[in-house]
Formats: sequence, structure tokens, C-alpha cells
Amino acid sequence: MTDDITTTAPARIALITGGNRGLGRSAALALAERGTDVILTYRSNEDEAHAVVAEIEAIGRRAAALRLDTTEVETFPDLVEAVRSTLGGWGRDTIDHLVNNAGLTAEGSISEATVADAQLLFDVHFKGVFFLTQALLPVLADGGSIVNLSTGLARFVGAPSYAIYASMKGAVEVLTRYLAKELGARGIRVNVVAPGPVMTDFAGGYIRASAEAQQQFGAATALGRVGEPDDIGPVIAAVLSEEMHWVTAQRIEASGGTLL
Repeated sequence: MTDDITTTAPARIALITGGNRGLGRSAALALAERGTDVILTYRSNEDEAHAVVAEIEAIGRRAAALRLDTTEVETFPDLVEAVRSTLGGWGRDTIDHLVNNAGLTAEGSISEATVADAQLLFDVHFKGVFFLTQALLPVLADGGSIVNLSTGLARFVGAPSYAIYASMKGAVEVLTRYLAKELGARGIRVNVVAPGPVMTDFAGGYIRASAEAQQQFGAATALGRVGEPDDIGPVIAAVLSEEMHWVTAQRIEASGGTLL
């Protein structure tokens, strides 16, 4: 006769860039509710980041906040060392999930856009995603998963002022497929989540602040309203989950059916 032995698998760990607000915060909390520990990064607004850490800890999960500017590629090795140090304190040496969420926009039509606008959006939305992912590959566990954030604007044309932003996100969607192909040998899945109009601080919080914009964009969706951050965070958590283990190199649009 043998004694029953109950073992508990260690909690999964996710790193989320731009996790101090908006979609990143929602994803962090959704993952924590599902039993995942979270390392989040922030560029500014340190108080916000630590408030999210406190929310996650109140759920009963571990959390840490690390500063990161995704335009400063030269600082990525330092971030990796900070991640390793955090993981060491948690008795781990790898993360299971990476969410490339950090972002911003610089508006301007094609005729008005500047080289500086294009460089900023390239640095944040493509170069930053590419080289941060590269830097973190040694600490991303085999069998892990990556979610890159894109936008509905990579499928449908919105205001002309988003031409460069949408183009960079289109490049991220292509990169996602290449990452999925290269990392598949390690069992790592890579997918894109593409939100539609959402009431966040993005673009200066324009949609959130404008009832007219909410009505306009909501009328363009099958579900009749614009999105909230908490419409997107659980989608990210779901795509990262084990239930999605056979899904990779896919674009999952979470837009409420915008401009079908």
C-alpha cells in the first residue's frame, strides 16, 4: 500500500510590457485570476505599475514591476538580468509567457507624417518587439507562448492619420508568423491579438473622452459598442492558456466585429 502524493505544478509566469494601464493591466489581472504570476514593465507612471502589483498580490499571485522603455534596445540586457533576479527570488529561472503590449501612436496622414513619427513608431512597435523578444528567448521556457498586440487597423482602414501605426502593426503580424515557425521547434506558440476601438488612454484617450466617437465606432461593430480594456485582457489570457496549445501563427481579432 502506498501513500497518495499530491503535487502542485508551479505557477506559470508571464511578462507583460506596458502592464501598468489599459490592455496590459487588464491582461495582467486576467492572468493573475487564472493563477499566473506576473512581471510587468512600465515606461513611466511607476505609481500605476506598483498599484497593479498590489492588485495582483491581493488576488494571491506574485508580481513585480520593472522599468522599460522599448525604444532603448541597449537596455534590454539589463532588463533580462532584472527578470532573472526576480525569477530567482521566486524559485524559477524561466518565464512561460511573453506579451508584447507596450505601444503608443503618433498621428498624421501620409502627406503630413514626418521621419521622426515613422522612426518612433518603428522603434516601439517593430524594432522594440523584435529585439526584446530576441533578448528574452533564453529565459522563455520551452513550451511557452508569446502574444503580440496588433490592431484592427491592420485589416480595415480607419482614419488616414493611423497609416504608419497600422503599417507597423502589419509588420508585427508578419513577424509573428516567422517567430511561430522558428520557435515551433521549442514548442513555443506565437500569436497576435488585434483589438478594435477600445476605451483606453491610447491616442490621448480620444475614444474614452468622446461620446460622439463611442457612438460612431460602436455603430461600426456587430456587437454595437466600442470595447473596454476588460474585453481584451481575458482574450490575451485565453490565447496564452493551455487550452490553446494547438493554435499558433494566428491573428485573433477582438473587435466586436468591426467593419465586417
